[in-house]
Amino acid sequence: MQKALTYAADHADQQVSELLEWLRIPSVSADSNHAGDVKKAAEWLAKNLRDIGMAHVEIMPTPGHPVVYAEHIRDAQLPTVLVYGHYDVQPPDPLELWDSPPFEPVIKDGLIYARGSCDDKGQAFMHVKAAEAWIKGEGQLPLNLKFIIEGEEEVGSVHLSQFLEANKQKLAADIVVISDTSLFAEDVPSITYGLRGLAYVEVELTGPNRDLHSGVYGGGVHNPLNELCRLITNLHDADHRVTLPGFYDAVRHLSDEERAGFASLPFDEAGWKAEVDVAETRTEAGYTLLEGITARPTLDLNGIWGGYQGEGAKTVLPAKAGAKISCRLVPDQQPDDVAEMLRKYFEENTPSTMKLRFTALHGGHAAMVDIHHPAMQAASKAMEGVYGRKPVFTREGGSIPIVADFKNILGLNTVLMGFGLDSDAIHSPNEKYGIDRFHKGIEASVRFMEAFANR
Repeated sequence: MQKALTYAADHADQQVSELLEWLRIPSVSADSNHAGDVKKAAEWLAKNLRDIGMAHVEIMPTPGHPVVYAEHIRDAQLPTVLVYGHYDVQPPDPLELWDSPPFEPVIKDGLIYARGSCDDKGQAFMHVKAAEAWIKGEGQLPLNLKFIIEGEEEVGSVHLSQFLEANKQKLAADIVVISDTSLFAEDVPSITYGLRGLAYVEVELTGPNRDLHSGVYGGGVHNPLNELCRLITNLHDADHRVTLPGFYDAVRHLSDEERAGFASLPFDEAGWKAEVDVAETRTEAGYTLLEGITARPTLDLNGIWGGYQGEGAKTVLPAKAGAKISCRLVPDQQPDDVAEMLRKYFEENTPSTMKLRFTALHGGHAAMVDIHHPAMQAASKAMEGVYGRKPVFTREGGSIPIVADFKNILGLNTVLMGFGLDSDAIHSPNEKYGIDRFHKGIEASVRFMEAFANR
């Protein structure tokens, strides 16, 4: 392994240079105007995988954007690791809030500022460069290695489960590794063992047949925007618990051991509040802030619209009002069930003066991995080798629906070994990724392959 580590260290500048080149490709999967750029990003990655010596590389089509697949099978008797990542990125809007153009990477104070730098090009590329370090530094990998890097994660991985079903034999492995999560803190190495799921819906209420003058019709017409606000407000009580009937029925509650584990983590609540500029937190009664943002289910309004939005005044009663609502889910909650609970709630509570349009947009299951799994222990050993101390095991509040698909379709557990930070502004203007964490991630991946091969 030492030759691989030396190779990685000796080629540090080249690794960053290559990443910057990949980041310049605006692979925005949600925007059809960038379809050519998404394809270009896939082709760039495929070429890089061939250049580092992966034995087989192909760009595999889907009904949407393609999947980049690569494999290097050394010996069928050795364990096989399947690395997952994504090369598509979020739209950069609003552009005026970026300090530098989102697809012209800038390095400042040891940070790479660019869309996709952390989510997920920078993190996925760590494993590519770790594979290169083994192949070119040691002459061979210590195990069998496969990559699937997709181009639709930021639009819900809409075709990936179908891809997994169709390629079960090709994707056979012992474990999946994903780096699309965060460290607990910059100086606190960590491995994620739990993710929340997601149910995402859109509702629209329609009242009169057109926007109406509020002076002429006000007091005689039921306002859809008023009513939608009332319905949404009633979905929480004074203790910040969700009032949706049945919402908590399937929730797997936190054990005393887990809660003790949360309490032992070095969570800086004051720093968390300062980072998002809030004076107080609002957490479900009976739970700590850390538990609330990582291990309890939520229901949140993500957007609302209706009526006049322009400058100045326009006194209208809107004909329509709409909202987008997301629920973060914990183990045993089913996204389809929760979406159906929301549908029933709005159907039963929409007044007769209005028409309801309800759309379940997408969802994903929560995921949990046993921290005693051999791959989790190999990841722990790898992180300890990088940081000089054992990592903590944490849960994250975000969702990676594909983790549940890997388990349900391929029967594989997933190691979530991320090197991002919550402050990296993923999905926001001025997304960034620390060069030091990029290199530590490469080293951790090199060490993980060794540890898992010798588990």
